[in-house]
Amino acid sequence: MADSNLVSIVCPRLNIHYWLALKQIPRLAIHKKLALVNTVGLSQLFLLPVSKLTVYKLSQKQQQAITSPDWSKIQVIIDLSLKCKSEIIGFDDEAYPVLLKEIYDPPLVLFVKGNKKLLVKQQIAIVGSRNSSVSGRENAFDFAYHLVQHNLVITSGLALGIDAAAHKGALNGQGGTIAVVATGLDSVYPARHKTLAKDIVTNNGLIISEFVPGTSPKAGHFPRRNRIISGLSLGVLIVEATIKSGSLITARCAMEQNREVFAIPSSIQNPQARGCHWLIKQGAKLVEEFADIVEEINIPIKSSLNLNRNNDKEGDTEKNQNQDLFNDPLLASVGYEITPVDIVISRSKLPTDVVLTRLTMLELRGLVSAVPGGYLRVN
Repeated sequence: MADSNLVSIVCPRLNIHYWLALKQIPRLAIHKKLALVNTVGLSQLFLLPVSKLTVYKLSQKQQQAITSPDWSKIQVIIDLSLKCKSEIIGFDDEAYPVLLKEIYDPPLVLFVKGNKKLLVKQQIAIVGSRNSSVSGRENAFDFAYHLVQHNLVITSGLALGIDAAAHKGALNGQGGTIAVVATGLDSVYPARHKTLAKDIVTNNGLIISEFVPGTSPKAGHFPRRNRIISGLSLGVLIVEATIKSGSLITARCAMEQNREVFAIPSSIQNPQARGCHWLIKQGAKLVEEFADIVEEINIPIKSSLNLNRNNDKEGDTEKNQNQDLFNDPLLASVGYEITPVDIVISRSKLPTDVVLTRLTMLELRGLVSAVPGGYLRVN
């Protein structure tokens, strides 16, 4: 029989204790745990005698975890969650996201810190390489910034590179963002993102994990995190990824979960683009602007037209002034991938001093960006 001391330990949200007890059953797949709950009932499961459990072909340790859960250990988990100012959401909680319930192996509990109302809003995941290019990070930032203007929440993994840029773009656009992490919520990984994690929570965002407080980052945790990122979302945008990137694991999860997969193409010389190009070959939707995503998931596009006719002449004047620079042959010598100065000189066939002067003019106009190793053309 279940431990009769449970009543003296538990808080009013008794189901959380049961979901955590279910989570503690060793070496039993999540879908089998949920099947037991559907068959027997959550609380009733922990009242069953061993004689009733034999029919479910459970090991001795699994039976023991059901008949004699370690309620004191479970209470420690709850106390640790409270200590790091997080909340625990069980699978049957109304705050638990419906889309996530649809995946093959949804987490039984979610540890959350911040605005949990974001969980039930429409989300787009943006993920990509940690070793991203400047243009890749700019794309992630810009896509996130514009997508939140359409009331979409940006979900990512708080990793270096593309993930961080996506979170920052959403925050800059004053929209919602969710960071799904592969550690307990009492720590931040990578450590350099402590400020970003704090910014997410204080700006009405959310950080979530399926791992109990005190869990450190391990290689096997990240693929598990990735299935949650895609499971929460209507679709996943891959900004940059190598062929062996973890972002392709997220894309595969999305396909298995019947989610949309989007990918941004780039230069064939960019190794960080090869994963995106491979996905496009497999049927992922090629996107060039945020409207491509919005249209695919059938969300109305907000008009960004300037209706102030008084500014027409000023706009035309500025357009004419910029036209010469857009047609500058030197600009054509700078690629959308990092282009060294000597390559620009070789392509343009202009003297070095002239190239450097005109590159500075183009940079001031916002048409190119000086980066380590050379220059990058900016859209």
